[in-house]
Amino acid sequence: MNNSNSELWDKIRQQFDSAPYPNHPFDKSPKDSHNLLYIHNLVTAYYLRNQKVIDSKDKVILDAGCGSGYKSLVLAEANPGAKIVGVDISEESVKLAKQRLEYHGFDNAEFHAISLDDIPSLDLQFDYINCDELLYLFPDIALALAAMKSVLKTDGIIRSNLHSYIQRFNLFRAQKVFKIMGLMDGNPEELEVEIAIDTIKSFKDNVLLKTQTWNSGYEGEDKKERILMNYLFQGDKGYTITDLFTALRSADLEFISMVNWREWDVMSLFREPDNLPAFLSMTLPEASQEEKLQLFELIHPIHRLLDFWCGQPQQGQRFVKPEEWNDAEWENATVHLHPQLKTSQFQSDIIDCVKDCKVLHIGKHLWPVKEFQGLSVDSAVAISLLPLLDAPQPMMSIVGRWQKARPINPVTLEATEQSHAFNMVKELLLTLENCGYVMLEA
Repeated sequence: MNNSNSELWDKIRQQFDSAPYPNHPFDKSPKDSHNLLYIHNLVTAYYLRNQKVIDSKDKVILDAGCGSGYKSLVLAEANPGAKIVGVDISEESVKLAKQRLEYHGFDNAEFHAISLDDIPSLDLQFDYINCDELLYLFPDIALALAAMKSVLKTDGIIRSNLHSYIQRFNLFRAQKVFKIMGLMDGNPEELEVEIAIDTIKSFKDNVLLKTQTWNSGYEGEDKKERILMNYLFQGDKGYTITDLFTALRSADLEFISMVNWREWDVMSLFREPDNLPAFLSMTLPEASQEEKLQLFELIHPIHRLLDFWCGQPQQGQRFVKPEEWNDAEWENATVHLHPQLKTSQFQSDIIDCVKDCKVLHIGKHLWPVKEFQGLSVDSAVAISLLPLLDAPQPMMSIVGRWQKARPINPVTLEATEQSHAFNMVKELLLTLENCGYVMLEA
């Protein structure tokens, strides 16, 4: 590490020693943060890559750059039975992380005040590495990814992210302004935070830097944290989709998916996806995954983070997607409820739906994605899904329950045929699988 990099890391360490991030109280629990638990559950990423369901018990998970430990707590909650290992260069943050996990009763966790380069000294190999809000601080992101790869198991998965250069461009402009003013020469404290706030507020309301970066939240209770993590963030840098894929190739890692992949669909940007201009209708279907993501980023840069999963190259299991299965594959399929749905609230909602013959609004339970919010199923469907709360079920077992719940065809008033029940259950499961609520194994 050269002197300039060493000085930068000293500044970053000082910033997080004096203001550990995130600044959440110990009693704050992620148990009701369904989406947060969903994306931090090893099952989610593993299924996307392999179309297989994995048990988190005895898995070893690294939280690289654990900060004050809130994401370590999320990882522990989302992955029952896993061992959590947190590392961070800030000793103060590590102390808080350890206390946080102990407060919530997790004793299978350990924390170390070390850098990413020193992780091999732990003599551990990891099933999953969570590197959240850290990678963009490294001078060479490919080297940082390679360092994580060196301690990743053969079938392991890394989740990491980069600040988007395009989406965050205006804040990078603000950071340059405050560097010129000298507010980032040392470790920004209360004085520098107040100067930054006063400076932005002093501009006329039509000044672009103010209109494009400022909002009232910067004067709220958590104003210091928000100012430090945006206007005065030491070492902050931005990247593009092209930068991300270049770094993955350099580190010899394989891209799996964006973490919020449903919100990166370039086809969703068009008013009529089935009626595109001729050139696009010919070229878009043939575009690579990287090209489609790059187009989305350039056309509609709404995501602060380029949040992604990757893994060791060529380790993903080959599979056929459920929508391409034949009837024999469907008949032998096993259906799993995503473990993040096995909550007391979901169980209560589905039982109430069945008892009272009302609609189950399933869309509120996992993804805060607009198109899923209205997703609902009726009581007869819910009856079919009930056994999934206890254990995975054979496809034909669910079909059998459907027939019992709907013994009569409401149109013909004749007995419901198995073929009809089979097709109805298949369509239902395809919808729920696409939304992430169930997982299907052939």
